[in-house]
Amino acid sequence: MKRAILFAVLFIFMFSFAFSKTTITYWQYFYKTKQDTINQLIKEFEKENPDIEVKHVTFPYENYNQKVAASLPAGVGPDVINLFYGWLPMYIESGYLMELPKDTFNKDYFDNNFYPFVEKSVQYEGKYYAVPTAVRSLALFYNKKILKEIGLEQPPKNLNEVIEVAKKLSKYDKRGNLIRAGFTMQPSGQHHHWLREVLVRQFGGVPYTSDNKTVLYDKTGAKSEALQWYVDRIVKDNVGFPNFLNDDVTAFQSNMAAMTIDGSFRLGTLDANRNLDYGVVELPEYNGIKSNFASFWAHGITTNAKGEKLDASVKFLEFITSPKAMELWLKNTGELPANPEVALKYYDDPKYGPFLKGLEYAHATFFADEKAQRELMMNAIDEVYLKDISAEDAWKKAADTEQKILDEFWNK
Repeated sequence: MKRAILFAVLFIFMFSFAFSKTTITYWQYFYKTKQDTINQLIKEFEKENPDIEVKHVTFPYENYNQKVAASLPAGVGPDVINLFYGWLPMYIESGYLMELPKDTFNKDYFDNNFYPFVEKSVQYEGKYYAVPTAVRSLALFYNKKILKEIGLEQPPKNLNEVIEVAKKLSKYDKRGNLIRAGFTMQPSGQHHHWLREVLVRQFGGVPYTSDNKTVLYDKTGAKSEALQWYVDRIVKDNVGFPNFLNDDVTAFQSNMAAMTIDGSFRLGTLDANRNLDYGVVELPEYNGIKSNFASFWAHGITTNAKGEKLDASVKFLEFITSPKAMELWLKNTGELPANPEVALKYYDDPKYGPFLKGLEYAHATFFADEKAQRELMMNAIDEVYLKDISAEDAWKKAADTEQKILDEFWNK
C-alpha cells in the first residue's frame, strides 16, 4: 500500500511538472485592432505551445512610456514589449531591452526576411534589439464623392495640383470660416514626418548626414521653403488648419475633408466606416522627386526575461513576426507586411499597393529622442502659423534645437 501511494505521489509530481506552464507577459499600447489581433495570435500560439501562457496587457498611448519606465527598472512588467522603432535608442540606453539572441536574430535573418530599412533601424551599435510584424508608409487619402463634385476621378499627383484641387474643394460659411477642408493640415498627425522626410527632400534638401549625427535640413536644398510651403496652405490658402474638427482623422472620417495624408495603419479604421467612400494613391511628388517616410512598431525582449521566460519569449517573438502573423496583421490593421515576399502579393491592391510602392523610396528617421524631435517640428509650424515668426527663423531654431538633442545623445 505504501509503495502504491509512493508511486501515485511520484506520478502526480511528474505529471504536474511535465505540464507546468511558463508564463510571459506582453505589453503594447491600446489600439483596438492591434489588441484584437494580438489576442488572436496569442490563442494560436498557446495552442501550438501548450507549455507557454501569454498575458496581454495594454496601456493608453499617452502614458505608455511612463509605465515602462516605472516598471522595468523595478524588475516587474513585460517580458516582451511592443515599442515604436524611434524609441529604441532610449529604451536601450535606459537598460530596458536585451540584445536579441544571435543564434536566431542575426544579419542573415533580417536580410532574408525584412525590408533593408528594418535591419538598419533595429540595430544599435551593431546589435539587434527588436523585430517588427508590420511596417508603415504614408499615402494620400481622398474622398471619392467630394472629388467628383469638380469632375475628378483621381486625386492630384504633384504638390502644385494639390493646392489647386484643395482650393476648389474647400468650403466656407458666410463669415469665411472653413467648414470643409480641401486638405487637412495636422502637424500632430503624420505631417511632422511628411515635412521632415518628404517635403525637405522634394525641395532639394537632406534631413541629416548619413551617420545621423548632424542636422542638414537648414543647410541644404531650399532650406526653409519646405516649411513656408506647408504654412502657406494654412494662412494663405486656408484649405485646412491644425485641429480642424478636432483632428485630421475625424475630419476625413466625417466626410468633412477632401484629402488627407496618413499612414497605412489607418486603413483598418477607415474600412470600418460604411459612410466613407475613399481611395488611396502614392504621395504627391514635387520637382520630379518622390519621397516617403517609413516607420514601424517592433517587439523586443526586456531584461526581465530570464531562463525559461527568455526561451518562451524568443518563441513568441518568432511566432508574432512570422509570415502567417504578417498576413493576419495586414487583414486586421492595414499595416504592411515587414517581409517583402509576403508584401509582394498585395503590390497591385488598390489600397495596399500605394503604400507598398512608397516603401521603395521611403526613409526611416533615426530618433535620439522621438518625442522631442517630433515636438520641435510641430513647434516650427506653430511659430510661423500662430506667432508670425519668419519661416527662416523658425526653421533655424528647429535645426539648432535638434542638433543639441543629437549632440547630447551621441556625446553620451
